[in-house]
Amino acid sequence: MKLKVTIYLDVISSWCFWAQPAWEELKKRYADRVDFEWKIALMDASGFPKSIEQAEWFYRRSGLMMRSPFMLKPGWFEADLKECLAPNLVAEAGRDLGVTDDRVRMALANATEREGVRTGNWDLAAEIGAKAGGLDKAKLLERARSPEVEARARATTAEFHALNVTQRPTFVVDSEIGDRAIFSGFAKLEPIAATIDAMLDDLAAYASHAAHFGDPPPA
Repeated sequence: MKLKVTIYLDVISSWCFWAQPAWEELKKRYADRVDFEWKIALMDASGFPKSIEQAEWFYRRSGLMMRSPFMLKPGWFEADLKECLAPNLVAEAGRDLGVTDDRVRMALANATEREGVRTGNWDLAAEIGAKAGGLDKAKLLERARSPEVEARARATTAEFHALNVTQRPTFVVDSEIGDRAIFSGFAKLEPIAATIDAMLDDLAAYASHAAHFGDPPPA
């Protein structure tokens, strides 16, 4: 019996960027016992800073909280930003072209957050994503701008909102016995790992019980 961990994220979210080391450690630690998947949860206007000064203030706060030796760069900032489709849909499209890991989306996240690149530009986002994934830029861009990829990103964004949470990243841990844990806005490993350990222990107990007693008696 396995668990599944889903992370809902926006590619250019700074907290999703900070959560990546925890995500990578979880995948490494539980590789043979847990299934992992990332899904797009597009930010809307409420999730974006209203000025470059505000963005810098947020970056200083999160950087200090995460004990980062570097500060993120808000050079990507655009006034009145409602959503940032290009980097998210390029990352999503990369999966259709065979890159199912984190390479494309993290190349875009690093370019945005660490270098301040305006990855809201479709051509530039496709160039970054194609280089990271070893993909053909034109094919990646075409797929990223397809109605199917946008529809999928909006569907997973709707899934995120249906959880009744507001923060990205959100980690959802589901088990085959119906247990679910949701961590909204968490970027550190320890509480999520502790929960996974507890849920895996419950799964082991269920498996042991089934070996001793089989299926439950009929009603």
